[in-house]
Parts: sequence; structure tokens; C-alpha cells
Amino acid sequence: MNRADLPSPSEDVCGTTYAAELLGLSVGTVQTLVEKNELRAWKTRGGHRRISMQSILAYQKRHHLATASAPNTPQHRLKLLIVEDDEATREMLKAHFAHGDLPIDCTVTASALDALIDIMSLQPDVLLADLEMPGVDGFELLRTLRHNPALSRLHLLAVTGLSREEVQTRGGLSERTVYVHKPVDMAWLNGYLTALLSERQAG
Repeated sequence: MNRADLPSPSEDVCGTTYAAELLGLSVGTVQTLVEKNELRAWKTRGGHRRISMQSILAYQKRHHLATASAPNTPQHRLKLLIVEDDEATREMLKAHFAHGDLPIDCTVTASALDALIDIMSLQPDVLLADLEMPGVDGFELLRTLRHNPALSRLHLLAVTGLSREEVQTRGGLSERTVYVHKPVDMAWLNGYLTALLSERQAG
């Protein structure tokens, strides 16, 4: 990759997760489109893809898809963002919500860095993050999000195999972050999300 291939400072880019949301495709399909040069993209030094918004618009125009815009969530639905580096766990959680009865729009991403890049575009209501991940871990992710005033209404769930005492020795969790021990009790999680949905509908 030479310097001419890099995006200009004014060029809008997004992560793979958000690109998949905009196009209505899976992350894997978006990655394939990048490899086929159907979408213009770059890799950061950390190996994360950044995709040109202009190329997404061009792809939508070629294939007569809807114009790219931030996905909207109706008032009676919740947007859930899952950050989990283990592929099997990601797919299990995604399948659970895809085939469940709750009105949940679920997006999954494999790294905290991708979540940080796309979260303002995705605007989730709830974030479910594994604490132990390579690179930027869940502790750093959750601390960063909790200190962002624009995300003050975001519900944070920290998922971990660590005990509460071990979490404390690692710096603990910020206020209003819910501790969830692995394996996740899916009945409890459904109940938690159902309560949030009831609050939203009542408010």
C-alpha cells in the first residue's frame, strides 16, 4: 500500500461492523467485497479495516440499494451491540437474538477497537462486552464509554469469567456497569432486556 492509496484527511471512513449495518450484509460478506475491491478500504497499523463511505454509497447505487444512513431503531425496539473476541460465543449470542421473541436488533463485533470506532454511528441502547480481549480489553472499552457524555444513557454489561474480587483487582467496573458472570444466564439477560423495553415503552 503506498501513500496515494491512503484516505485523504477529509474522506469519511467507517469500520466493518457499521459498513455491514449500512449495506444489510454480514461482516464476512463485507470483508469479501473488500477483498474483491468492490469496496475501497485500508488497514490500520493494528490490522483493522477502515472502509470508504464514498465506496459504500457507490456500491449501493450500482446495486440499487437504499441510500446509506444511520440505522434507526423504532421506539419499541432495542439496539444491542455485543463485543466478543470468541467467534463461537459471538455466533451463539447473535443466533439467540435472531431467533428469539424479543424486539432486539443485535450487532456483533470482534474487538473493542472496532466498537469504539463505530459506536457513535450505531448508537446502541445496550452494550454487552467481554472484559478479557486482546489489545484494547473490555475494561478500557467500558471506562472510555462511561466517560463519554454523549453515551450517558448507554446500558453497559461486563461479561467475564473473573470473580468480582478479581475484577476489583483489575481496576473494577465504573458506576452503573452491570457485572455478568460467564457463562451468561440467557434467561436473566432476556429478563434484563425485557425490563429495559418495558421502561422504554412506558416512557
